[in-house]
Amino acid sequence: MPKILSLKGKIKNYIWGGSNYIPDLLGIKSENKKYAEYWLGAHINAPSFVVTDKGELNLDEFLNSNLIKGLGDKTAKKFGRLPFLFKVLDVCEMLSIQVHPTKVGAEKGFKRENDLGIPLNASYRNYKDNNHKPEIMVALSEFWLLHGFLPKDKLVKVLSSIPEFSILQTVFNEKGYLGLYQKVMSQTVEETNQMLRPLIKRIVPLSKSGKLNKSDPAFWAAKAVISATKEADLDKGIYSIYFFNLVKVDKGEAVFQDAGIPHAYLEGQNMELMANSDNVLRGGLTSKHIDVPELLKHIVFQETIPNIIKGKIQSNGLEFVYKSPALDFELSQIRLSGNKEEEYQSKSNSAQIIIVIEGNITLQEEDSLSDLILNKGQSAFIMADCDYKISSTTSAVLYKATSP
Repeated sequence: MPKILSLKGKIKNYIWGGSNYIPDLLGIKSENKKYAEYWLGAHINAPSFVVTDKGELNLDEFLNSNLIKGLGDKTAKKFGRLPFLFKVLDVCEMLSIQVHPTKVGAEKGFKRENDLGIPLNASYRNYKDNNHKPEIMVALSEFWLLHGFLPKDKLVKVLSSIPEFSILQTVFNEKGYLGLYQKVMSQTVEETNQMLRPLIKRIVPLSKSGKLNKSDPAFWAAKAVISATKEADLDKGIYSIYFFNLVKVDKGEAVFQDAGIPHAYLEGQNMELMANSDNVLRGGLTSKHIDVPELLKHIVFQETIPNIIKGKIQSNGLEFVYKSPALDFELSQIRLSGNKEEEYQSKSNSAQIIIVIEGNITLQEEDSLSDLILNKGQSAFIMADCDYKISSTTSAVLYKATSP
């Protein structure tokens, strides 16, 4: 059996996605729907397919039969499954204010909802599996996100400079991040409307006249209101836009988000690599299930200093590794110039997934008589203990997911 297999992912159509980026990447016709995510992995909710000599097989089913060979002995024993999930995201509308649980928190929440008899596909379910979901993203374009609570001095400035928030200064001074966030997220609909409506009335006209820029939280707060399907009531997620760090990430830069860090993607395209999980606890800016008490249980209530991660170039001069604390995965970018003598060589210690974002490549397993040609948007699954090389006749950019 060859150790390099063509891989076909699954598209996820969510309302916050775009119409063209993912179809253009994959070379498919864009239909009248939103293309939000492209999943590459073995998660039970949307497993990819590998192309074998026996036809197409679900990657999770394939690994169930080839666990040691596919993952490698060490990874198979440690995780018992492919430990990561790889995605392409196209964010056109803001994603929900959210947080991911720890491994222990996910196990407890998953068991509790199972014991309650909540179906896995129920819209009101919080825990889709028993795994944590640390994640790293690398921007494929200019990318904007909310990431953790502002440092204390900056949050104090927000509370003091925005008239509608001045009443919250005492709460923050006395009860800190937990008290402040619990206060606004526990408001009734009427209380939220009363506090936010004057602010929204002031900023929406500025937005519509083009007087706000993306580095201003007011830009995103106004956008949230303008794009909302229900205009009568205001979303509590607007508080988070002002209380969290507003971060701009340039193409090729990365951000890591661990369990407990509240966040939300706002706009742009990225590669996202995470532990093999779909657990998301939401608190606003979404039509999906919101569970504020559960969200509050898992947030780390402290300031966050955003860390923009630059890829660390490897000795071959072709690969940039984005280091993170995660033990489940490692993300890297590989760039080829098209030079005939240039070749990326590697050996997979564990399973790997690669996707071509720009150009095309030739992927060759050592001692194999056949090559795998991957064009833009195409992917491959590389089994453990595989010596291989990648070359290209054009400039090419690809991303690789593996376990460290």
